[in-house]
Amino acid sequence: MATRKKNLQLLLSPIQKRCLQTSSADALLPPTRTTTNTNASSSSSFDVHFLMNSCGLSSKSALSVSHKLQLHQNKLQKPQSVLLFLKSHGFDDSHIAQLIEKRPKILHSGVDDTLKPKFDFFVKNGFTGKLLPQLIASDPNILSAAVDSHLKPCFELLKLFLGSPDRIVVALKRAPFLMSFSFKGAVQPNIELLIKEGMHVDRVAKLLSLHARVILVKHDRMVYAVNALKNLGVEPKTPVFLHAAKVMLSISKSNWRKKIEVMKSLGWSEEEIIVAFKRYPYLLACSEEKIRKSLDFFVNTLKLEPQAIITCPEYLSYSVDRRLRPRHNVLKVLVSKKLVKEDEKIVRAVTRISDRDFLEKYVTKYADKVTGLLEIYGGISKAKKMES
Repeated sequence: MATRKKNLQLLLSPIQKRCLQTSSADALLPPTRTTTNTNASSSSSFDVHFLMNSCGLSSKSALSVSHKLQLHQNKLQKPQSVLLFLKSHGFDDSHIAQLIEKRPKILHSGVDDTLKPKFDFFVKNGFTGKLLPQLIASDPNILSAAVDSHLKPCFELLKLFLGSPDRIVVALKRAPFLMSFSFKGAVQPNIELLIKEGMHVDRVAKLLSLHARVILVKHDRMVYAVNALKNLGVEPKTPVFLHAAKVMLSISKSNWRKKIEVMKSLGWSEEEIIVAFKRYPYLLACSEEKIRKSLDFFVNTLKLEPQAIITCPEYLSYSVDRRLRPRHNVLKVLVSKKLVKEDEKIVRAVTRISDRDFLEKYVTKYADKVTGLLEIYGGISKAKKMES
């Protein structure tokens, strides 16, 4: 009884500890109201109170989680055991709060039969110190996966390409769903296909680390993407393949075709579109409206030839309203007042240089000579944003 009381004290706030010393676990209950509460509302209040004071959740999060979880003030042994187990494995308050927000039912988990085997597996494979709580908090669904049939093969495959637990955690932070996904069903067949088609293992590692969603698609979709890109001249062994695959797998065949047709209707040949795509795959990730608007600006406002855009297709990804047109308006005024020359550098100024450099070189430099230049560029708030 003394040991249990001591463990409980570790989890409670200072105020609760004082209450515990003078009374019992009933001190966890919120203050008695003058009005009569229903059993349901009392239970809900207790849940919120426990989640805030013992688990570190904010009042808003605790209220939200309380709708998904029911605790009993006389049956706290399992939740308390879970919290003590997590703390014994290096989980701090933020890790525990994050974990419970994502997976409230962990408080009802059995420590010995559910949590311990998985924690033992991760510790054995190098997830010690802060790595373990970072891993579990990134995707609590890991805790519902079987060790032998799921976690082991997943971990072995990730370790094969990523190496250290540190790199695995970094990858899982970007794609926390990675280790809870069906490796045998999709990931492993997709990786085997890409390696067979010539992708180097270093690029597979990059794919897992930075573009994990690409590898999680159904195998038939991956087969389609690989074959389609090879037909366009984009081989899996090339650096651009990762980005091209990411774009192709993110849009349907019909939308892909629509975007091709939009660009053709604006004067591009299909061959020119493919050349531009191979240089900058995210070109075809833009919406049809964005493609139309961008091409209209470059062709009709900047008077660029199609070949110039094909050479630098990333131009089409820039925002016309927030970046390109404000810069162009500033430069038009400066040219009209003969403060800058109208030459090929105008295009570079509109498209290539950073916001900070543009502000310094073309706005603040001439602000005292051209009334309202800052407003033409976008106002005080935009300038402050560039300077911060």
